[in-house]
Amino acid sequence: MIGIEQRVAIFEGQLKQAGLRMTQQRRLILRILAEAHDHPDAKGIFTRAFEHDPTLSLSTVYRTMKLLESQGAIERHAFEDGVSRYEHADQQHHDHLIDVETGQVVEFSSPEIEALQAKIAAELGYEIVRHRLELYARKLPKAGRKRVKKDV
Repeated sequence: MIGIEQRVAIFEGQLKQAGLRMTQQRRLILRILAEAHDHPDAKGIFTRAFEHDPTLSLSTVYRTMKLLESQGAIERHAFEDGVSRYEHADQQHHDHLIDVETGQVVEFSSPEIEALQAKIAAELGYEIVRHRLELYARKLPKAGRKRVKKDV
């Protein structure tokens, strides 16, 4: 797994490769992203960064996110709530379960699901190139829960 400093350096390199200057505000946004363990949206990133630099604008965050996405450094997810959320692109493949009541995004991996998808594609004469799986769910009362191990 890549550490925060390494991830910031990778983000900086990708922006420099695109011919962009590395400003203090961009560096702050990159650090906020590198430290994120959730799937923040641009406003969430702005709020976290604004605590450190009150001169930062939301438009700077949006522009930086767009640049990072175009460089392949981050992935944008547009879940059903219509808000674009971001995560690092260098993570191992995983799927998402979205709590429809709270909006919480839970990452998970399932070798069984991956195998079933490959099997279905092969039966239909295809090979999977990429995919996204998003499950929208409501939390069960404690009595109805089954213990499941999260891999991610």
